[in-house]
Amino acid sequence: MEGKKILFVGDSISLNMWQSLLCMVHAAVPQSNYALKSVGNHSIFSLPEFRISLEYSHNVYLVDMVKEDIGVVLKLDSIVNGNYSWKGYDVLIFNSWHWWVHTSKGKNQPWEFIESNGKIYEDMDRLMAFKEALTTWSKWIDSNVDPLTCQVLFQGISPVHYDGREWNRSVSTTCKEEKTPLNGTTYPGGLPAAVGIVKQLLKSMVKPVSLLDITTLSQLRKDGHPSVYYGESGNDCSHWCLAGPPDAWNEILFALLSN
Repeated sequence: MEGKKILFVGDSISLNMWQSLLCMVHAAVPQSNYALKSVGNHSIFSLPEFRISLEYSHNVYLVDMVKEDIGVVLKLDSIVNGNYSWKGYDVLIFNSWHWWVHTSKGKNQPWEFIESNGKIYEDMDRLMAFKEALTTWSKWIDSNVDPLTCQVLFQGISPVHYDGREWNRSVSTTCKEEKTPLNGTTYPGGLPAAVGIVKQLLKSMVKPVSLLDITTLSQLRKDGHPSVYYGESGNDCSHWCLAGPPDAWNEILFALLSN
């Protein structure tokens, strides 16, 4: 990674992975004179002596979200924000899905309307919306990225463990009761539908994008969420403990960047 300027773009799952990478890098060079700063939704961890910059940009949908007279509009076919925040990096690592399933307006759904092909909707099928937004993102990558100077990766769909039926337990079972991973190499509940959309879209792109395929290995880690440490106050079966699955994701990332 020496001499690299790397940017993670995505939601709190991207933040999970970025934080894991920072811990791993710092553990490798504990005496390094690192710098860490945050401005708005952008955070930068740098190691000047190694010319390394590891950055995180909080962007949950990738496409534009704009406040207009009618309210906040999620624009599935617009990605102007990429023009001023994603350029000039050696490595771009994108992620999106976690927020597409939130349906309660307010904190969990920050937009009020969706714009698709010039038309305004109060809502639409979220899988279709995700596919349209990711198609817009893929067109931006194809038009703006030079693969000779910038390597692009898409962080695969990160699973949740709220329904025990997915690993042959009861519907009331969540990750909070789980303290051991699943054995084997397959997950009884199968892959999320969003995985197929991501894989199909990446294959159709002109510019090369590597898939950081973390879904199945993370599904097996039903024990890897922070809920077990929350006591009675919370049940987070979406995010991940450090060290844990995000460390494995970063091992894969390092292998992909080393090729």
